[in-house]
Amino acid sequence: MDLHRSKPMPAEPEILAFHVRCEAFYPADAVNASVGDQRRYYDALCAEFDAPTPDGLTRRDARIGGRIPVRYYRPAEVATEARIIYLHGGGFVVGSLDSHDAICAELADRTRAELVSVDYRLAPEHVWPAAHEDCYSVLETLIAEGRPLVIVGDSAGGNLAAGLVLRARSEGLAGIAGQVLIYPALGGDLVGGSYVEMGEAPGLSTADVAYYREILRAPAADVLAHPLKAKDFAGLPPTYITAARFDPLRDDARTYAAELAAAGVDITFREEPQMIHAWLRARHVSPGAREGFRRLVDGVARLVGTA
Repeated sequence: MDLHRSKPMPAEPEILAFHVRCEAFYPADAVNASVGDQRRYYDALCAEFDAPTPDGLTRRDARIGGRIPVRYYRPAEVATEARIIYLHGGGFVVGSLDSHDAICAELADRTRAELVSVDYRLAPEHVWPAAHEDCYSVLETLIAEGRPLVIVGDSAGGNLAAGLVLRARSEGLAGIAGQVLIYPALGGDLVGGSYVEMGEAPGLSTADVAYYREILRAPAADVLAHPLKAKDFAGLPPTYITAARFDPLRDDARTYAAELAAAGVDITFREEPQMIHAWLRARHVSPGAREGFRRLVDGVARLVGTA
């Protein structure tokens, strides 16, 4: 089957202009470059969309277990005991504490909650389950401190967040107050649905998704790597999921939200009608992304108790 039968594009001029700016730093064929080049491209892209630090917010870098780098964000006003754990996107290949620094700072500031960002190990140097194990170690450490946690992840980070929550349920690890999945990659069928319809959508292609899966080397039957393959979704914490209409990952989010709803989970699902993958970076330049980020903040705030 031809995965690239169409090249759908949103109508919003600002998100299209955002996409053009992105490709000036991170070209559409970036996955054909060396991993080192991919990371340099991505770092430059992230720097292009940096944003000022919110007034009064402080950062602190540390290592959990003496090994896993994390960054703590404390906003000027903290209105909840709950914390946010943030897991960045990047296909498990690119991304870092710095790549999502501005996003984390704004999310902490606007939800009035402390946030901890995790710098998990990347592929291909560290294949599955290294990233998952790093994030689970951070989760266990923070839960042991006795404060409720809301796990937030975008793209590959959304995959990690969903897997952590499934594992925590199976192992009886209490203390997760919610999960937030932002255009998550959840292991959907690459030859169906949005993987075909949006196979060449701007920002991420189905071929890119296939590349990231191959480089991660996660077993096909592992539900922690492919959460859509889980058989039971009952008892999961309240969840906010946001998808992008023009994204091959769109149906992963749609299907997961439907599975959670059928299992009786408190689920809020929103699909941004003019957005492409990675629209979080466009929150200051696109009306659709600005509204999507506002709704995301509201969703996280409800879960941490500051709404």
